[in-house]
Amino acid sequence: MNENKTNINWFPGHVAKARREIKEKMKFIDVVYEVIDSRMPISSKVADINDIIKDKKRILIATKYDMCDKKETDKLLDTYKEKGYYIYKCDLLHDNMKGLLTLTNDIMTDSYKKMEDKGLKARTPRVLVIGVPNCGKSTLINRLAGSKKAPVGNKPGFTKTLSWIRLSNIELLDTPGILWPKFEDQEQAKKLVALSSIKNEIVDPFLISNYILNTIYKLYPDYLNKRYGITSLSEDLLSEYEIIGKRRGALISKGEVDYLKVSNIITRDLQDGLLGPVTLDRIENE
Repeated sequence: MNENKTNINWFPGHVAKARREIKEKMKFIDVVYEVIDSRMPISSKVADINDIIKDKKRILIATKYDMCDKKETDKLLDTYKEKGYYIYKCDLLHDNMKGLLTLTNDIMTDSYKKMEDKGLKARTPRVLVIGVPNCGKSTLINRLAGSKKAPVGNKPGFTKTLSWIRLSNIELLDTPGILWPKFEDQEQAKKLVALSSIKNEIVDPFLISNYILNTIYKLYPDYLNKRYGITSLSEDLLSEYEIIGKRRGALISKGEVDYLKVSNIITRDLQDGLLGPVTLDRIENE
């Protein structure tokens, strides 16, 4: 299928404002929850996050761990662990998050001791929750709260302002999804669109669905066979769209395939985990 080759960039105004406000709030923060998508542990990390959070202690929270290729994701998470990151892997729909709170309090031990030495009563930790759009920040907050404290949407850009959420054992600063002004790596940008961290609407849909077919064929060829009955890919992918369209009933008048609908099916199947557990990132030079 033909695709638009335009570079992907999406940096809405509220993101620029949020980045400035986060920097202003960092003096109040004890620990950072840096949230990433387990299916793209490299691509979903905020590129210049160190410029925003400086030297604050952080826990790298790998959400959607139930949907990733655990073998490949764990390799990448181990590289972060070697750099001194605290790592917490979770399935936001089912995990109770008690382990995360325990880890947070362990990290705060030195701070509690300093407060005690000064004769001060230890206060609850103040935690910044930060990550790219649609990585699970608001769902994480609601799991910690045990109720719907943060609004949740399934599209990037749903949260637009910073807000404090005070629970009995922790104070959380919820933030909008953070991006950066320009994507130097367009492969990274495609992954972010494919897994819904960047709005699909700003990109030619065939650019993303073609990318998904080619990438899944390269990394997990059996998935395409199991889901669509595809065992090889043609250069223009036209025959593959025909196969998927007929198999999934994506047809228009006279039985012709609705290619746009097929494109949306491919993208949605990846995002919903229907192709199988995937991790799109790999360690370089592996």
